[in-house]
Amino acid sequence: MRNQKMDKEFSRISSISLVIGSTLMAATLVLHPSGGSMEHILNIKTILITSHSLAILSLPFIAFGFWGLSNALLTKSKISMLSFIISCFGLFAAMVAATINGLTLPLFLSKAALRNIDFNIVNTIRAYGDNINMPTAYLMFAAFALSIGIWSILIIRSEKFPKWIGYYGLLLILLGIFALFNKYNLIGLLGFRTIVLGIIGWTIAVGTKILFTNRKHA
Repeated sequence: MRNQKMDKEFSRISSISLVIGSTLMAATLVLHPSGGSMEHILNIKTILITSHSLAILSLPFIAFGFWGLSNALLTKSKISMLSFIISCFGLFAAMVAATINGLTLPLFLSKAALRNIDFNIVNTIRAYGDNINMPTAYLMFAAFALSIGIWSILIIRSEKFPKWIGYYGLLLILLGIFALFNKYNLIGLLGFRTIVLGIIGWTIAVGTKILFTNRKHA
C-alpha cells in the first residue's frame, strides 16, 4: 500500500512538473524576439536573456515529467525508458542552443561593443555560434521526434491514455518529416515556433491526463 501511494505521488508530481516545464517553454516562445543586427540584439538584450533563461529553467521540469511519463508507460521491454534517455539528449541540445543564443551571444556582443572589436571578427564569431546552433536544433528535433514516436505508439497500445494523444504525437512527427523533405526552414523563427508549440501541446496533454487520472483514483 505504501509503495502504491509513493508511485501515485511520484506520478502526480512528475505530471505537474511536465505542465510547469511546458508552460515555461510556451512563455519563452511568447517572449522570444527575432534576431537581427548587432545593434538590434543589444537593444533587446534583456528580453533575449530573460526568454532563454526561462527556456533553460523549463528543461529539468520537462525531464522529470518525461521520467514520470516513461514510468506510466513502462512495459516488460522497458522501451519507454529508452525513449526517456533519447529525450534527455534532446533536452541537452536545447540547453546548449539556448545558452549560446540567449546568454552567450548578447553578453559577448555587449563586451565587443564596449571594446570596439573589429566588426569582421564579431561576425565570424557570430557565424560560428550559428553553426553550433543549427546542428543542436536539429538534434533536439530528432531526439524529440524519436522519443515522442515511441511514447505515442505505447500510448496507442496502452489503455492508460486516450489514443488521440498517441495519434497526435505521430501526426506531429509526420508533419515534421514532410516539412524537412520539402526543405522548409525548421530552425527559422516561424518553423521553430510551430514545431515547439506542437511539442508543448502534446506534453501538456500528457501531463494533464496523468494528473487528472491520479485525482480520480485518489
